Amino acid sequence: MESEHTKVLIVGSGPAGYTAAIYAARAELEPIMVAGLQFGGQLMITTDVENYPGFPDGVTGPAMMEMFQKQAERFGTKVVLEDATRVELGERFVVETDERHFTADSLIIATGASARWLGLESEERLTNNGVSACATCDGALFRGKAMAVVGGGDTAMEEALFLTRFATKVSVVHRRGELRASKIMQDRARKHEKIEFIWNSVVEEVLGDDYVTGVRLRDVNSSESREVPVEAVFMAIGHLPNSKLFEDQLEMDEVGYLKVEPGTSRTAVPGVFACGDVMDPVYRQAVTAAGSGCMAAIDAERWLAEQGVE
Repeated sequence: MESEHTKVLIVGSGPAGYTAAIYAARAELEPIMVAGLQFGGQLMITTDVENYPGFPDGVTGPAMMEMFQKQAERFGTKVVLEDATRVELGERFVVETDERHFTADSLIIATGASARWLGLESEERLTNNGVSACATCDGALFRGKAMAVVGGGDTAMEEALFLTRFATKVSVVHRRGELRASKIMQDRARKHEKIEFIWNSVVEEVLGDDYVTGVRLRDVNSSESREVPVEAVFMAIGHLPNSKLFEDQLEMDEVGYLKVEPGTSRTAVPGVFACGDVMDPVYRQAVTAAGSGCMAAIDAERWLAEQGVE
């Protein structure tokens, strides 16, 4: 197994990881990034990005991530397109892939999060063609259309309320007869004239050949099915942080988001920093992930200087 040492090792890519790499590389720390086989994070399954500053005409997610990667490599980042399979946070930080063994003086974690999906074939087939897990990212693309939101928590209410800016109607599909959302979010959603609730129902199938045309719902009590015409379906059933590699080594909340010292990227392990969606259950945007990647690189640079590593 090939072995290599670096001052800064970045695990994960996407806006957080690439921004951390750009800053670390410009500080001449010669970072290595274990980007993963599915590099680029959630933006790799996002078609049009219209809310990232500097792209007035929009940009596709993959095109943006290609630019991020080129910029990181321009300043000297070594990008390894392999998945990290083992991490050890001892005196030196160890990260392994199937083929390589890395040690590092500091570690930046940017492994992101993954949206929860229903697991339907039709859902997967129509992702980016009317199926999305981010209303903030994609809602405006369906202006003047009927939309559906699947879920019953605060996130689902936030997504539904946001979509009312663009939708003719928003149907909230929830498998129970009452919401899990906080009372204030429930009240806001219930009072909105554009939002309707479809209770005790689950999505059996997302309808449409090339683009979403509706959803087939099944009533969990009567087992009766019915079709609801919509042109966009937003899954709001939560996200899962990609933090499994760090179980029993770093502090996490009950869901698995890595805990950092407020206002910083520092974890409880000195020399280990976290940025992007793996530590952010609130905003989950490309621009906030990039900002936290910048913070992680600066925090790592300062910590290394304190340790006498230049």
